[in-house]
Amino acid sequence: SRSSVIQCKPGGNCPSRHRGMTRQLSPLSVAEDSAAPILELQNRSPSGICRHSRVERQSRSGEEGTQTHTESSSQEAEGQTRCQSCTSTFLKLIWRFLIILSVSSSWVGTTQFVKITYETFDCPFFMTWFSTNWNIMVFPIYYSGHLATAQEKQSPIKKFRECSRIFGEDGLTLKLFLKRTAPFSILWTLTNYLYLLALKKLTATDVSALFCCNKAFVFLLSWIVLKDRFMGARIVAAIMAITGIVMMAYADGFQGDSIIGVAYAVGSASTSALYKVLFKMFLGSANFGEAAHFVSTLGFFNLIFISVTPIILYFTKVEYWSPFSAVPWGYLCGVAGLCLAFNILVNVGVVLTYPILISIGTVLSVPGNAAVDLLKHKMIFSVVRLGATIIICIGFLLMLLPEEWDEITLRFINSLKEKKSEDHADDITDSSVHTRSRSRANGTVSIPLA
Repeated sequence: SRSSVIQCKPGGNCPSRHRGMTRQLSPLSVAEDSAAPILELQNRSPSGICRHSRVERQSRSGEEGTQTHTESSSQEAEGQTRCQSCTSTFLKLIWRFLIILSVSSSWVGTTQFVKITYETFDCPFFMTWFSTNWNIMVFPIYYSGHLATAQEKQSPIKKFRECSRIFGEDGLTLKLFLKRTAPFSILWTLTNYLYLLALKKLTATDVSALFCCNKAFVFLLSWIVLKDRFMGARIVAAIMAITGIVMMAYADGFQGDSIIGVAYAVGSASTSALYKVLFKMFLGSANFGEAAHFVSTLGFFNLIFISVTPIILYFTKVEYWSPFSAVPWGYLCGVAGLCLAFNILVNVGVVLTYPILISIGTVLSVPGNAAVDLLKHKMIFSVVRLGATIIICIGFLLMLLPEEWDEITLRFINSLKEKKSEDHADDITDSSVHTRSRSRANGTVSIPLA
């Protein structure tokens, strides 16, 4: 059947016949049929033209506006999140840089203050004993930080007992105090005493460079005693450290104060490595509170049991000073304070950041001391000493490689190869598409061969 189309004139009403034919031809339901005239009357313009398309356009534009507003708000939220993440990353980088700089500066300051103190006070063991006594303040400083930052504050006795678990489940007893603290206290004193003796014979740069060999000694002892994983890169680093030691001793022809100073520095690095390996063997890993408790215990043991040694050295006139007012207490307090700051920064930095940052701060003390020796003391470094220092520092940096460094390197190389292959495939695809479009533009059609 045919349906006639009736056009309404402007300003006129549609005839009823059109309305009836619409009812007959449109198979609508009752609800839709009753609603159709209402929609038609509401959407009819004064000129008789229907506005269904305009309403639909308005609704679509409204939906598009809402969608655009949602997308813009989501983009703003993503932008704010990115800004916050960038800010937090930047603050973390600044925090880590400050820790590295503080560790390096405190160790450089300690070494240079010792050199200055030697000009008027030549008593290395007394300086070692005096500086070690300041370790007693490590745990009170830690507890002060706990009171300032912790939400649930604990009493000093309860916190002390909690941190005493590093000695065992029973805490700190007199037997454990003598058994566990005595060997570590002796190693601590030997490390610092030999380091100060080396500073009497060598420059601060040479001693700090030789002391960096303790990382190689730690690896060798851990490999032999603790059965740690064998790593070829660390073996190479240990060989480089030994080579640097030999070159440093050869700088003055294996004679005079140079060879004695090198022996003192290597002995200090060896006792430091033995201290770290024994700590890992008997006490394991420790958090900041336990480490602060242990260091304070070492200072307390030093004050009680080792105080007799400087007295004996004084009366035997091995380390004698007269009068008592001639002691440079300002320099001694400077050495002790900087050494205390170094120990606190090492323990805090290991907990709050990565241990590798502390190691980097330690190795940066070598160029720091070199700059001070060059600018202040007008030191002239020989080629052999400079080469030995560089070799030792490179070996120290090789020691910082993680155990899975070879696997990580292979993964990185494979990812680079995959990325290059993907980029090459994308370039081939783009060139083929460009060739096809150009051939179509020229009116030619490429027919693939079967």
